[in-house]
Amino acid sequence: MNAVTSATHRAGHDRGADISADSVTVEAVLLLGPTASGKSALAMRLAQLRDLEIVSIDSAQVYRGLDIGSAKPSAADRARVVHHLVDVRDPAQTYCAAEFLHDAAAAIEDIGRRGRLPLVVGGTMMYARVLRQGLARLPSADPAVRGRLEHEAALHGWPALHARLQAIDPTTARRLAPADRQRISRALEVFELSGQRLSELLQQPAPSGRRLRTVALMPADRAELHRRIEQRFDAMLEEGFLEEVRALRARGDLGAHMPALRSVGYRQAWEHLEQGTTLAAFRGAAIAATRQLAKRQMTWLRSMPDATRIDPFSADATQQLARMLRAPR
Repeated sequence: MNAVTSATHRAGHDRGADISADSVTVEAVLLLGPTASGKSALAMRLAQLRDLEIVSIDSAQVYRGLDIGSAKPSAADRARVVHHLVDVRDPAQTYCAAEFLHDAAAAIEDIGRRGRLPLVVGGTMMYARVLRQGLARLPSADPAVRGRLEHEAALHGWPALHARLQAIDPTTARRLAPADRQRISRALEVFELSGQRLSELLQQPAPSGRRLRTVALMPADRAELHRRIEQRFDAMLEEGFLEEVRALRARGDLGAHMPALRSVGYRQAWEHLEQGTTLAAFRGAAIAATRQLAKRQMTWLRSMPDATRIDPFSADATQQLARMLRAPR
C-alpha cells in the first residue's frame, strides 16, 4: 500500500470517509462520462450525501477565462463544494497529461488525508487514462527536432506534416486534426527520437500504483444525449459564449492554434468570429463537433471493462451511485 493509499485508509477509519469497493479501500472515485451527460449535476447531488471534494478532469476547465464554453462550475457550486484543478492556467500556457497526473495525485492525497472523498469528475479521457494506468515512458522533448518540424511546417503547412504522420502512425493521425500543430509535432518528435509510434508507446503505460474506482456514465438513449447537447449549447449562447470568445480574442496574445482554444466549441467559435460565417453555420458545426466528441468519449469508456456503468438519465442514477459508495454522511 503506498503512502497516499495509507493516508486515505487511515483518514477513512478515523473520520468516516472510507470509500468501499467490495471491501477494498480505494483512493478516489472517478466519475467519467460524455459531454452533456450530467456529470457535474450528479456530482453536486452526491455532495449532499457525502463529505466530498471534486477534482476536475477537464482539459478546458483548467484555463482561466474559459468559463461558459467549458461548462465550468458556477461560483455558487464552487462555494458549496471545493473544486480542484479549475482555473489553474492562463489560456496562453500549455497544460499536459503529465502535469495533470502530478496535480491530480497531489489533490487526491490532500483530500484523502483530510478524511474526505476525492471525486474525480469530467470527460477528458486521456487524463483519465494516465490517472488510471500511469504515464507512458516517452522521450523528453528535443528543442532541435521541434525547431526543425516548426520550420518544415512554416514552409509546407501543418496538413503536410499530418500527412507524414498518417504514413508513419495512422492510429495517432486519425485522432488529430490536420492543424493540431502541438500534437502532430509531438507525435513526429517521439517517432524520430525513439523509432516507435506514439500509439504503440501509449499502449505500454507505467503502472500508476493507485487504487481507483471508475464509474462510467453511459446514456442508453443516444437521441436524448444529442438533445441535451443541443440544449446545453443553446444555453451557452444565451449566457454569452460568443462574448466570452470575443474577449479572449481581444487580448491579442492568443491564437486558434493554442491548446486551450482547440477545445470543442471554442475552436468553432474562434473560426466563426475570424471568418464571419453565419450564426446558424457556427451552431451546426459546434453541435456536430460536440456529438463527435461524445462518441469518442463513449468509445473510451467502453474500453474500461472494470468500470461500473450507470445510465445518467435513469431516474435513480444518484441513488445507484450513493449505494455504490456505501457510506452516507
